[in-house]
Amino acid sequence: MTRAGPEFRWLLPSAVADPELPGDRVRPRRTVRDWVVDICAFLAAALIGMLTADALGRTPGHSDTVLLLDQLVGAAACCAVWLRRRRPVGLAAVLAVVSVVAPVASGGFLVALFSLAVHRPFKPAVLVVGTLAVASSLLQPVVRPDPTTSFLTNAVVGTVLILLVTGWGMLVRSRRQLVLALRERAARAEAEAALRAENAQRLAREAIAREMHDVLAHRLTLLSVHAGALEFRPDAPPAQVARAAGVIRDSAHEALQDLRQIIGVLRSPGEGADDRPQPTLATLDALVAESRAAGMKVALDSRIPDAAGVPAATGRNAYRIAQEALTNARKHAPGAEATVTVTGRPGEGLTVEVRNPAPPGPVPEVPGSGQGLIGLTERATLAGGRLDHGRGPDGGFSVVAWLPWPS
Repeated sequence: MTRAGPEFRWLLPSAVADPELPGDRVRPRRTVRDWVVDICAFLAAALIGMLTADALGRTPGHSDTVLLLDQLVGAAACCAVWLRRRRPVGLAAVLAVVSVVAPVASGGFLVALFSLAVHRPFKPAVLVVGTLAVASSLLQPVVRPDPTTSFLTNAVVGTVLILLVTGWGMLVRSRRQLVLALRERAARAEAEAALRAENAQRLAREAIAREMHDVLAHRLTLLSVHAGALEFRPDAPPAQVARAAGVIRDSAHEALQDLRQIIGVLRSPGEGADDRPQPTLATLDALVAESRAAGMKVALDSRIPDAAGVPAATGRNAYRIAQEALTNARKHAPGAEATVTVTGRPGEGLTVEVRNPAPPGPVPEVPGSGQGLIGLTERATLAGGRLDHGRGPDGGFSVVAWLPWPS
């Protein structure tokens, strides 16, 4: 990848810059732009050479033979300009030496020097050839003196002209480096923006999937428990069948409402997607009552005097953790009594602990994704807390979560 030169390193995060530009290397075929530029360079060299030849023709002391040789050498120098892309350093060095004895070649030499400054870094090529060019401008008045002007005038004019051409070429190169640096920064910014958007979409999908799992798993587990009871107890009393059917109906309705809410988030994010009230720690009693209504043994030990005073985000996370832990206990330890303990105070954090002993009888094979506890751990970590889970020595299972509670 092409990078900007050292003078533009502040534009790029990398500390190393490659001074090479796209036009520094010879292209297999000249483009239309290359032909236009090369023709203009040839015409500029020819114009400078003709002006120099005309000035030499009006200066006394030059024979016709010398002028003819100057013109031939100048024409060859103009034709050599077409080689400036392949051999910029060698061409500029040779024309610097030739222009000492043939001033008409100065046009081709200036064009070659300009091309060298554009397509090569300042060190070492431009510096070496530039020094040789300044030396040739000082030697030319000695080898080909002009009786109408002094040596100092010729030397100063030649040196200033060489410095101007070299500086102009370096300016063009610097501008090209700046354009390339800005293009690279723009391309990198677009790539980073696309990456950020993709990452944001991924995080949103993970959040929605985690919320769907936490919300729907509890409802669907209730449906599974009561449907299984109806399947294995077809001779149950009508009152019990009616109660189980009512729980199934209510759970299906709640699951449908939760699913409709999440789909609304996907369809129109940010437009009334959160119409239903979110659960908090104060609604934990309702969760326990719902689990008891499903036939599960649950003991709640809440040591929070004012559950409504817990921050909404902390209470919602605590509710979801208890909900998922009760769902797992109902699936994997049916018949065992689960204990939900909530403790904490502002400044010390909120602790939610759900424990259940080993199931009293054989446990039916219940399919599961295994992502519930992983999702709880991610939820607690994102909230700034932590979550531990595992089996105890008695074969039971425990889930302990700590969530921050600012004072």
